[in-house]
Amino acid sequence: MSRSGAFCPRCGDEMAEPPEDRPDLPGAQRDSERVLCDACYFDEFDLVDAPEEIQVRVCSQCGAVHKGNRWVDVGAEDYTDVAVEQVSEALGVHVDAQSIAWQVAPEQVDQNNIRMHAEFSGVVRETPVTEEVVVPVSISRQTCERCGKIAGGSFASVVQVRADERDPTDEEVERAKTIAEEYIATREDTGDRNAFITEKKEVPEGLNMKISTNQMGLGIAKRITAQLGGSYSDSKRLITEDEDGQKLYRMTYAVRLPRYQQGEIIDPEDGDGPVLVRSVQGNLKGVRLATGEHYEASFEAGEAPDGERLGFREDGQTTTLVAVEDENAVQVLDPDTFESVTIPRPDYLDTDADELTVFKSAAGLHVLPENGTGDDG
Repeated sequence: MSRSGAFCPRCGDEMAEPPEDRPDLPGAQRDSERVLCDACYFDEFDLVDAPEEIQVRVCSQCGAVHKGNRWVDVGAEDYTDVAVEQVSEALGVHVDAQSIAWQVAPEQVDQNNIRMHAEFSGVVRETPVTEEVVVPVSISRQTCERCGKIAGGSFASVVQVRADERDPTDEEVERAKTIAEEYIATREDTGDRNAFITEKKEVPEGLNMKISTNQMGLGIAKRITAQLGGSYSDSKRLITEDEDGQKLYRMTYAVRLPRYQQGEIIDPEDGDGPVLVRSVQGNLKGVRLATGEHYEASFEAGEAPDGERLGFREDGQTTTLVAVEDENAVQVLDPDTFESVTIPRPDYLDTDADELTVFKSAAGLHVLPENGTGDDG
């Protein structure tokens, strides 16, 4: 047997191979540990450095998990995967080890406690080594900052939904709520935990919503007017100053929905007869019931031209087409008196139809388009 002439300083045994001849050891490692024989080296060797316990902080309201210095939405009901991830991040493998292989097996003890069985294998000084560690994981249920703010009624802006010279309909109120919720959900999907609605309250004149930030309030106001029409204005009120002396304002975004609604029938003050409203986005647009021609309010009138409200398309009644008189007139049965009357013939009327829908008002009897608005322009 060849002798190296080198002795282990701990046990005094002569080593079979000089440490400087071990190419498997990195330079820094050789400097600190090459003087030990294999027996002494492995006597104190730990392949895995594991914490004694790990605590996973979970929000009991929204399910977010605290990582580092912030709360993160994970969308999980079962936190086993979260526990596996945090244990994996906390485990350390000795720098001497090569060809590392490992696996983690969770053992659910109860709802709030998990044991993580981690098994590692590797090669150290050309010697296969294995080690198994068990890390207890406890689930600590708390309240995240976001849920705490919601529970405390925190908000920075108010969105008020009203309508011009009328009250918003139930459908408009529900749609405004949905638009706000969808916008907040979109922001949440990007990881924005400052996005939330503290309160949605219906009032006789419309809807009030308390929103987490001024930016969110503005975004909601813009989207409601983009989808339902109308306009919005803003005002601010000083509420406090922060510790640096910066003034903090609470914004109010007043959304005003259009005076008229899609599907409403109005009689503008221009002498050309009733209009079925098709759109309230920008200038009011619709179709003339007497002719079928496209109608658009002037730039000055915008979405609220002066006119008399006559009713809605849903107020139409089914009646019988009696005869086509000429290009401008047809005969129909009055749905109330059942007498044959002559009324204007709009270009959308189907002369082959046996029945049609008519609208009766102070402006007379008019044929309604069967496709809702009768105007694709």
